[in-house]
Amino acid sequence: MNHEYFMGEALALAREAIAGGDVPVGCVIVKDGEIVGRGRNRREANADATAHAEVEAIRDACARLGSWRLHGCALYVTLEPCPMCAGAIINARVEEIRYGAREENSGCCGSVLNLFEERFNCRPRIYQGPLTAECEGVLQAFFQSLR
Repeated sequence: MNHEYFMGEALALAREAIAGGDVPVGCVIVKDGEIVGRGRNRREANADATAHAEVEAIRDACARLGSWRLHGCALYVTLEPCPMCAGAIINARVEEIRYGAREENSGCCGSVLNLFEERFNCRPRIYQGPLTAECEGVLQAFFQSLR
């Protein structure tokens, strides 16, 4: 599987989020080498605290696949998932997570805690990268532009 390509697609969605005034986070879900779900951060655009990239991508993938179970799927996201998104990933039964930048304030793949090590019925494999530096760079540039 071309991990760099899929994270690149997530990065493109993150850049789209900037145009809507949102923190640049993008996510794609892949099954059998094909993107089946896409999402980007839309909290500001939708005035919705739950409009995170991962939640959008999970909803899109479930609709496309016709099931709430995302067995055999990998999730690529530019920023380490928060507790809400980690819960959604567990509930959707996603099997693998690849994230770009660490989220030191709310990350649930190890930065604050690793929610996926708990005794839930789904424990996805977790990887940081690829394109970690690129994901960090997009976030840093966004926050610097706000100062």
